[in-house]
Amino acid sequence: MSFHLSKYMIHTGFFRVAAAIPEVKVADCEFNILQIKKLIFEANQQQTDVICFPELSLTAYTSGDLFLHQTLIDEAEKELQRLLIETAEMPVCFIVGAPVKYGSKLYNCAVICKGGRIYGIVPKVFLPNYSEFYEKRWFESYPLNNPPVMIDYAGESVPFGTNLLFDYHSVRFAVEICEDLWSVIPPGSYHAIAGAQVIFNLSASDELTGKRRYVKSLISQQSARCHAAYVYAAAGFGESTTDAVYAGNAFIYENGYLLAESERFRFSEHRIVSEIDLDLLDAERRRNTTFGDQLSESNYKRINIASDAVLNRPNRKPIALKRRINPTPFIPSEDHFYESCEEIVSIQVAGLAKRLLHTDAKSLLVGVSGGLDSTLALLVCVKTVDKLEFPRSMVCGVTMPGFGTTDRTYTNAIRLMQSLGVTTKEISIKDACEQHFKDIGHDSSVHDVTYENTQARERTQILMDLANQQNGLVIGTGDMSELALGWATYNGDHMSMYSVNAGIPKTLVRPLVKWMAETQADESSKATLEDILFTPVSPELLPADSEGQMTQLTEDIVGPYELHDFFLFYTLRYGFTPKKIYFLAQQAFHTMYDNSTILKWMETFFRRFFSQQFKRSCMPDGPKVGSVNLSPRGDWRMPSDASANLWLKEIYSLYDSSPTPPSDFA
Repeated sequence: MSFHLSKYMIHTGFFRVAAAIPEVKVADCEFNILQIKKLIFEANQQQTDVICFPELSLTAYTSGDLFLHQTLIDEAEKELQRLLIETAEMPVCFIVGAPVKYGSKLYNCAVICKGGRIYGIVPKVFLPNYSEFYEKRWFESYPLNNPPVMIDYAGESVPFGTNLLFDYHSVRFAVEICEDLWSVIPPGSYHAIAGAQVIFNLSASDELTGKRRYVKSLISQQSARCHAAYVYAAAGFGESTTDAVYAGNAFIYENGYLLAESERFRFSEHRIVSEIDLDLLDAERRRNTTFGDQLSESNYKRINIASDAVLNRPNRKPIALKRRINPTPFIPSEDHFYESCEEIVSIQVAGLAKRLLHTDAKSLLVGVSGGLDSTLALLVCVKTVDKLEFPRSMVCGVTMPGFGTTDRTYTNAIRLMQSLGVTTKEISIKDACEQHFKDIGHDSSVHDVTYENTQARERTQILMDLANQQNGLVIGTGDMSELALGWATYNGDHMSMYSVNAGIPKTLVRPLVKWMAETQADESSKATLEDILFTPVSPELLPADSEGQMTQLTEDIVGPYELHDFFLFYTLRYGFTPKKIYFLAQQAFHTMYDNSTILKWMETFFRRFFSQQFKRSCMPDGPKVGSVNLSPRGDWRMPSDASANLWLKEIYSLYDSSPTPPSDFA
C-alpha cells in the first residue's frame, strides 16, 4: 500500500508546514528568486504542504527608498512570474513577500502561490514608522475590514485584501505580516474567528537583545488565544545592512506550544518543518464555547487552492512526523519539571487542607501498602498538616497485611511511617477475611475475584471504622488511571472520604514521589522512598511465591500504564478517534511496542473505560490538578451504561487495514 503524504497526513489530521529563511541580496530580485526556488524544491522533496518565506523576500526588506523606484517594483513582479513558471508542476503551496501596486499606491504584501498560479495577495495592515523602519515612507496601510477586490498582477487577475481565507485540502489558513502581530488586535485574531486554523506571518523584525524571547512569548500567546497554529518566518543574515541586524528567526507554534524553531545567526539559507495537528485545533475550538460564539465569515472571501493530482512527487509510504509525539503527556517537561511537581502537590495539599478544616476532622486515615499510590497519598497528608502547623501524629497510617503482602512492601510501609513521624497502626486482615469466607461460604483456596475483593473491602471497612473512632477522614490512595480502567474494588479501595490522587495518572505518580524524595524528604525517609520507587505495581491480593515474591503484577493483567495513560489523555483531552490515537501511539512508542501490542491494549482500554463508568459516577471528591480529570461532577459526564461498540468497531478495523508504521522515524 502506498500513500501520497498530503492525503495521508490529512487522513490522520496532520498538515505539514515550513518556515524558510532564504539567502538574499538587497534589491537583487533575480538572485533572491533563485534562493527561494531552491527552498521550494527542497520543501517539495520533504513533502511539505505550505512553505512560508519572510516579508518582502523577493526584493529584501531593507531596500529602503529603492521601493520608490519603478525598476525594483517591476523586477519583483517579473521574477515572480518566472518563479511561477518554474514551480508550476510542484504540489507545494508557497507564500512570498513582494511590493505590489494597487492603483497609485504601493503595498507590502504576501503572495500566495501554487501550481503556477497566484491565489491571493494579502497587504500589510499596520506599518511601523519608528527607528529604522519608516515603512509609511514607502508603503500604504490597507484597511483591515475592506472587502477584497480583484487586481491585475503578474499577468493574472488576483484577489487582493486582508480578509482572504485559503482552503487547501481540508485546511483553512490565512496570512498576516510582521507588525500586524504587534497590534492591539492582530488581523490573525479576526482570521481565526472566521475559521482559519493556521496563520502564516511573513516578518522582517530586526534582532535586539531579549527580543527573540519576547517574540516567542507573543506568538505563543496569540496561537493559544486563537486555538490556531502560527508559522512565523523572519528575515535572515542577508538583510543585515546599515544599522540593522537580522537573525533569521523562524517558529512554528500550535495552540501555544512550540513545535519547531530555527537556529539564529546562520549565514546561509535554512528552514524548519513540522506538522500541524488539525484535529487537536478543532477539538480545542469545540471545547471553547466562547470561541464558537464569535465565529463569523462576514467580509471574508474564501479561496479554494486546487489540490490536484501530484505531478512531481511520487507516491510514498507514510513517513514519520517531524514533530515529536510525547509518549508520556502527563509528565511535566524537563524545563519545568520541578516547578510543575511543586505546583501539583500544592494543589493536592490545598484541596485536602480545605476539606480537613471544613469538617473539623481530628485525624487523616491512610492505608499504607508500601506501594507508590499510598506513598504519595501519605506524603500529601504529611505536607498538609505541616502546612497547617498541626502535629504529624494527626496523620494515622495503617498497614493491613493480607494474603499477598510481601516482606518488601510491608517493611517499606512501616519504615516510611516511622521516618515521617506519623501515627502508625498495623492490623492484619487475614483472620477477618477467613471468617468472611466462612460466612458467605467461599472456599479460601479459590483465588478468584471474591477472594481478592474481600481483602480490599475489609481494608476499607477498617479505615472507615477507625475514622469513626478518631473523628477522622479516610484519605483515598487510588489514582486516575485506575479510575479510567475501573481497576478498583467497588466500595473497597474505590471509596474514601477524600481522594487526593484522583487527578493523578499512574505515570505521574512515580515522578511526583521521586521529586518529593529528592527535595522534600530527610535522609531516612529518602532511602525508603527510593526503594518504593523501584517496587513493581501490584495490588498484592494473591499469595506470594515460594521465594516471597509478588505473583500478581498489575501491568501483566491490564496492560502497560504508559499506554493506557496515553490513550486516556488523547481520548479525554481532545476526543480523538481510536484511529488517530493509534497513529499517534505508533509514532510515540515505535521503539517499544509493535502494532498488535498497541491495538491489544487499546481494545482493553476502551472496553474497560466504557464498562467501568459506573464506578466513576459515584467516586469521592478529589482535587483536579490538570486539564484531564474524571470527576462526574464537572469534568467527565458520561452515562454509566454507554456502549463502547463504535470505538471497538474502529479498533477491530485497524487490525487488518492499518498501514505499517514507517521505518524512517525522525
